[in-house]
Amino acid sequence: MIRRDVLLYSLGLAFSSALPALALDRALVPEEEQLIRAIGEYNSAVRTMAGRFLQIDTQGGRTEGTFFIQRPDKVRFRYNPPSREEIISVGRGFYVINRKDQTQYAYPQDKIPLRQFLGDRIDFLQTNIVDVVTSDSYFSITIQDDTPAGTVRVSLIFDRATYDLAQWTLTEPSGEELTFSLYDVQKDIEIPKSYFYIDPTYKAVEPQV
Repeated sequence: MIRRDVLLYSLGLAFSSALPALALDRALVPEEEQLIRAIGEYNSAVRTMAGRFLQIDTQGGRTEGTFFIQRPDKVRFRYNPPSREEIISVGRGFYVINRKDQTQYAYPQDKIPLRQFLGDRIDFLQTNIVDVVTSDSYFSITIQDDTPAGTVRVSLIFDRATYDLAQWTLTEPSGEELTFSLYDVQKDIEIPKSYFYIDPTYKAVEPQV
């Protein structure tokens, strides 16, 4: 299994006492607040998106796959073969699906970090922002939240020119990191309803945390 649990937590966002509860230790400057608001408004208007992702872990391991997002609250991450696993959300939870074993296990929607990016309306100013970083090309927002496993942080990196989500990095309590880069992204395309289908005959199993 290629650490789908960790992708799940980054999709929602957080981990335990190994990371202290923090908040941004200064006030946002007007330019930062305006940019955060503009990024939220722009991405809220993008109702569907699809593309490819590259996952890189701390040890340099690389895994690729495809993703589909439909607002509100629908997402599918499918890892390339030989993997038979994928993550699907249909608004009532996030499910790790193993098509080979025909099993699935779930996490509540409100316990998954990147949920803030999947909602009908994105408002990062209402999240627990612990850091922002600005460069000429990119703008990073780091959010901390609680998941079933504790407290994690996710740094979302947006293109300053387009406001598109380019990458996010999950930092675990141990200091381990997973980075997900998006590419070949298409927006406002039609996504078949079947892409968010969860086979009800798949056996429910306990989460592997």
